[in-house]
Amino acid sequence: MTNVRTRIAPSPTGDPHVGTAYIALFNRCFARQHGGEFILRIEDTDQARSTDKSEQDILNSLRWLGLDWDEGPGCEGDCGPYRQSERADIYREHIKVLLDKGHAFPCFCTSQRLDELRAEQMANKQQLGYDGHCTNLSVEEVRSRIAAGEEHVIRMQVPETGECEFDDMLRGSVSIAWSQIDMQVLIKSDGLPTYHFANVVDDHLMGITHVIRGEEWINSVPKHVLLYQYFDWQAPVFCHMPLLRNPDKSKLSKRKNPTSINYYRDMGYLPQALTNYLGMMGWTMPDGEEKFSLQQMQEAFDITRVSLGGPIFDIEKLDWLNGKYIREDLSDEEFVAEFAKWAFQEHKVARIIPLLKQRVERFSDVAELAQPFVSGVIPLNAETFAHKKLDAPMLLKILQFSLWRLEESAGFGRDQVESVLQELATQLDLKIRDFLFPLFVAMSGKAVAASVIETISVLGLDITRARLRNALDVLGGISKKQAKNLEKEYRQLN
Repeated sequence: MTNVRTRIAPSPTGDPHVGTAYIALFNRCFARQHGGEFILRIEDTDQARSTDKSEQDILNSLRWLGLDWDEGPGCEGDCGPYRQSERADIYREHIKVLLDKGHAFPCFCTSQRLDELRAEQMANKQQLGYDGHCTNLSVEEVRSRIAAGEEHVIRMQVPETGECEFDDMLRGSVSIAWSQIDMQVLIKSDGLPTYHFANVVDDHLMGITHVIRGEEWINSVPKHVLLYQYFDWQAPVFCHMPLLRNPDKSKLSKRKNPTSINYYRDMGYLPQALTNYLGMMGWTMPDGEEKFSLQQMQEAFDITRVSLGGPIFDIEKLDWLNGKYIREDLSDEEFVAEFAKWAFQEHKVARIIPLLKQRVERFSDVAELAQPFVSGVIPLNAETFAHKKLDAPMLLKILQFSLWRLEESAGFGRDQVESVLQELATQLDLKIRDFLFPLFVAMSGKAVAASVIETISVLGLDITRARLRNALDVLGGISKKQAKNLEKEYRQLN
């Protein structure tokens, strides 16, 4: 086998996802098991959503899990830069090759025309996709419109008939009809590449030999294969991993399960336990042992033994495994050190102390007052939510609307949280004191506690989300019909 090079290419547009760590783990194990290299590349061409904070969170979370990389940000190699936003000249050079060969074409279609086309195709129950309208433009018209500064994108040519056949390490031969493949946009109107174009160019130039990624990308392989053919490049070996699933077999999502690596760190899981658990997702050690180190997994790794059945991400099983690590791997002294490192993080404590000091009369008061800041999900009972001005439907509405609004918030600073919740209270025509009442209970288990706005800001979205969901469940939950009606009412607020 040639020198193996694998990669993980996260987009810095949100919290670091356990699915990213799962794919990173299998890429790293495969590369290291074959004496190769594991590369980290940041796919930040979505400039509207990409943030430096998200990128740093991704890097920090992977390091926390022990998933270091051989090349990438902070570990430069010969194939950099490793952020797509810094590779614009490379993409311009390569799109010119496709344009010159006639494998790509400028498209001037407006969003209005594309919306109308989609609506017409849906009405006629036709295959959705671009209809090739701009492939009929003459060379002279294209040049004239570009010279006039008319906004446009660059799309790829796609065969109209036949099938794309490729091999997958886990699935064998796969065939997808070209008629199912859209004329993909390769370069957006802002001049930056789409995922599909940058992905192929970067994988080739970085010498990636094996593309190991989630199975949601299978239907995109024909686009990638076609680009490799257009450039006369050798395509890598493809391997599409099964997606992580919720216990109900649905795709793992933050609406049903905590998905942020930060959540598990903040809840007090050991990184080696979480890495171990992710290694059990669709794969087992040859001896069936469930508790194993990253090094042990790497030495025994065989990707062909990955099961295609959707692995279930079960937090109860993770709790069991984390407990084994705590009991079996930590001495009493190490337990104290690990607990102190988790509970007394300087940046967190610095924000909590001013809130506690206002209410403390004895140091023995601290433990109870600090509970909301050092606990996971707070034990609740429905009686604590009783309020003379808020009935049950309004309590559910406040909690659910607050969750949605906080998820949409651009940041979690104190002023941002206050602004978001104050606006929502106004939209619901509630006094802020009444509006915040169920949030106090959800976040602390009590009707009176430290500032709920400060508490939410300190805890962050992941723990806040978990507590709000718990509160909703304690109050009886929301049926599908109720959720649909609430979502409709929520959208009308904006």
